[in-house]
Amino acid sequence: MPKNVCKCGKPAAIFRKYEGSYLCKTHFLQSIERKVKKNMRVHGLVKPEDRIGVGLSGGKDSIVCLYLMHKILSPRRDVKIVAISLDEGIKGYRTDSLTYARGLCKKLGIEHHVYSFKEEFGKTLDQKVKELSKSKNDLEISCTLCGVARRYMLNKYSRKLRLTKLCTGHNLDDESQAALMNYIRGDLYRASRMGPEPVVHDKKFIGRIKPLRFIPEKEVALYAILAGIRYHNEECPHRCGLRLEVRDFVNSLEQNHSGMKFTILETFDRLLPCLRDIAQKEESDVRYCRKCGEPSAREVCKTCELWRS
Repeated sequence: MPKNVCKCGKPAAIFRKYEGSYLCKTHFLQSIERKVKKNMRVHGLVKPEDRIGVGLSGGKDSIVCLYLMHKILSPRRDVKIVAISLDEGIKGYRTDSLTYARGLCKKLGIEHHVYSFKEEFGKTLDQKVKELSKSKNDLEISCTLCGVARRYMLNKYSRKLRLTKLCTGHNLDDESQAALMNYIRGDLYRASRMGPEPVVHDKKFIGRIKPLRFIPEKEVALYAILAGIRYHNEECPHRCGLRLEVRDFVNSLEQNHSGMKFTILETFDRLLPCLRDIAQKEESDVRYCRKCGEPSAREVCKTCELWRS
């Protein structure tokens, strides 16, 4: 078979180094859809009567995730899909990305809910970062503030929408990076909540599913391009810290040792049962924050500590 040609004889759209295979546009799109379906089937991500909320930012990962979930599940009458977007209040960034989110929901006929940091906490992320940067010398404060608030709001509003699962667009790169970050930080509790199947520690916590967990980031982007799906292609201006260093390290490993991202994640998944046993022994029982009533390991949850203090 000549180089740059798919097995069907058509020009290749991609060369998968980790597989040693060339794929044309049609076979590449089909392969992504097969992988997502297999992930959903093997790990039981969707059950009859599920009401699934897809976290939709407007970026490539969440856009492709919603598109594929709709394509795969729309024939089923026993499953409902809605989209949830959060407006953090990031000037020159989030307004543009939400335009793509709204556009796809309208095109697919999907119910779309948008919630804002301003309405929830009385301040935008930009305002809160500016406020705290005067008193704290922490380069990662913006990502900490955002991550804590996003997880809090997605869980809270998923419950209010009576959803059974929250679907996120985390891809192979995200998951392999997170596995290493949790190891570096020694955060076994957070690591124990990762994995292919949804984990529910409390009746107030909505389990997460990640259909794109085994799809490389570059292939998610290529799928969007070849499928003609428009998405917001800008990085968050607040993005910083350890995540970027780990991302560059993992990408370097992958460049020199093809398939390393899969190896990192597959090894982590094999260790996961042990991590969950350790975390369960070391962590205290889930309680409820005395300020907001949401699940928390402490008397006052991290969200209230950062955003309502």
